[in-house]
Amino acid sequence: MAGTGQTPSRQGAGRGDQIVTALLFTAAAVSVLCVAAIFGFLVYFSLPLLGGDQLGMVLSWHWRPTSGQFGILPMVVGSLLLGSTAMLLAYPLGVLVCCFAHGLGPARLAAPLMAVIRLMTSVPTVVYGLVSVFLLVPLIRDGFSGSGFSWLAALLVLALLVLPTIVLVLDSQLRLVGPPLRLTAAALGLTRAQELLHLTLPLSARGLKAAAVLGFGRAVGDTLIPLMLAGNAAQVPHSLLSALRTLTAHIALVVATDSQSAAYNSLFACGVILFLITLAVNLGLRRIRSENGPAGLRGGGHA
Repeated sequence: MAGTGQTPSRQGAGRGDQIVTALLFTAAAVSVLCVAAIFGFLVYFSLPLLGGDQLGMVLSWHWRPTSGQFGILPMVVGSLLLGSTAMLLAYPLGVLVCCFAHGLGPARLAAPLMAVIRLMTSVPTVVYGLVSVFLLVPLIRDGFSGSGFSWLAALLVLALLVLPTIVLVLDSQLRLVGPPLRLTAAALGLTRAQELLHLTLPLSARGLKAAAVLGFGRAVGDTLIPLMLAGNAAQVPHSLLSALRTLTAHIALVVATDSQSAAYNSLFACGVILFLITLAVNLGLRRIRSENGPAGLRGGGHA
């Protein structure tokens, strides 16, 4: 031991670190291989669509399986429209909820409000959908026209479903940025609301962006809400009261009834598109994480 200058305990700790590093590397490698295998699987089964006029048939605006038309573009548009409109409602509401809990509202209400938000994450998605079928859909049907199963019903419930994701991501960022600024804000004579609006929130740009990206990914990837509430018509909706079908709901509907026809084969193209959307979300998060280097980790922006 005298030759190496290390005690047995230090050598054991070094070996332990090496084992942990090897396990983490192995886990990361397995994860990457699994993702690559999934993408390879989707691409392999999508290859037949590249032959002849198959690709043009799939990338069209008409889904009529009985007539040999298997266009998935209405579902792509439906996914993007539903996810985007749900975020237009959920994102500002989520920011307002966070601001209310961090200084704009009474301090005694902050903890109960955040407890309710956390409770919302434990409610199964199917419960949101089931309650909405019996409460929200009849209200839309009676107040407007149609069946009530529509883009409007789906986006309202999807916004509620996405809200906790946005709030909790932004809340964690505000809790990271806020405390170091507290003394400075007190020295300047700022109230909690002024501190939040003029210091904490501007320095939480990374959290705001991450909440938006994660929320959008959650909205686009949900299956049950559009399946239960959106009406599932394979069309481009012309109003909020029109029915639509998303890629996730489309996959669920076709898989439940078919596993052999050309309609089933077109699902792999849907899978590739969803995979690319997910990849874009993750690349967006990676870019946000690397923004501003170490300074971004502390505050998410420039003072």
